[in-house]
Amino acid sequence: MSNTCISCKSVYKIFGDNAPKLFKESNGIVDPNYFQSEGCIVGVNNASFEVDNGEILVIMGLSGSGKSTLLRCISRLTEPTAGQIILDGHDMLSLSPKELIEIRREKMGMVFQNFALLPHKTVLENIAFPLQVKGINTKDSINKALEMTELVGLKGRENYFPRELSGGQQQRVGIARSLAVEPGIWFLDEPFSALDPLIRKEMQDEFIRLQSVLNKTILFVTHDFDEALRLADRIAIMKEGVIEQLDTPANIVLNPATDYIKKFTQDVPREKVLKIEDVMFKNNIDSKVSISISKDDLIEKVAEKILSCDTAVNVVDPKNNNVVGSIDAQKIIKVIFSENKQH
Repeated sequence: MSNTCISCKSVYKIFGDNAPKLFKESNGIVDPNYFQSEGCIVGVNNASFEVDNGEILVIMGLSGSGKSTLLRCISRLTEPTAGQIILDGHDMLSLSPKELIEIRREKMGMVFQNFALLPHKTVLENIAFPLQVKGINTKDSINKALEMTELVGLKGRENYFPRELSGGQQQRVGIARSLAVEPGIWFLDEPFSALDPLIRKEMQDEFIRLQSVLNKTILFVTHDFDEALRLADRIAIMKEGVIEQLDTPANIVLNPATDYIKKFTQDVPREKVLKIEDVMFKNNIDSKVSISISKDDLIEKVAEKILSCDTAVNVVDPKNNNVVGSIDAQKIIKVIFSENKQH
């Protein structure tokens, strides 16, 4: 059985009255400059990728790169110009309006930058609202809403109105509301960008905690590279509608595919991003070495220990305590301070 939850093949979104005709003439080779000269804007240009069940794919890029457009195409809030989108076995582009509504209600949770809370309803009523839309009775929907309120750390504020909450608390209500319907797939479009840095960090921590409990398939849009590195299993970096690179955070930092990606990564403090596993010498093991560290440790956490050793240090897998590699001070220095971004 396939572990793929979302599959996109050659997805395009071109805005403009002339778009269908121009696209047909292009044979799939879309030149954004030419299309712009003809009065069209290319939002997504030939996007193909897959997302596994339980994976967090962060889509990032600067403003206007196409990241939110791609997310909206996958959920069909925006109608793609061409391509194929399979979501949990459903061909999204062949669904009727009624089927689409049903899929959104049953399968998808959505959180946007704008909290979009109903101002005249309490926290509890806001969270229960999508359940009641689905036809779930008041008692059951309120019980579920209470459960969600506790999950996102808002216990005690069930009867507050949105105006009585901070920005971070309002966003927690939005998250709880999207989770109440128990979606398998969760779409988040810049959900924390309106929050101040401290609250944003707290919400990222909360997001990581929730995912460890819920194990959702998540598409998360952001323009913040630090946020992407912190949250993602894989990152897709977009520029002018094109996915420039889709890879793990470690590979994007260590092996940027284009000059554009290199610029994105050049100021990243690698020791805060990379794990020992990402840079160790694999299967290079010295049985005489007694000091060991975990492959899952961030470099930042163990750099001092490695740098203070005259010899290499063994790297172990904490799951079974087996030695899986080694690392030495020279490697750490090279990774942290090397100006060469290609390894």
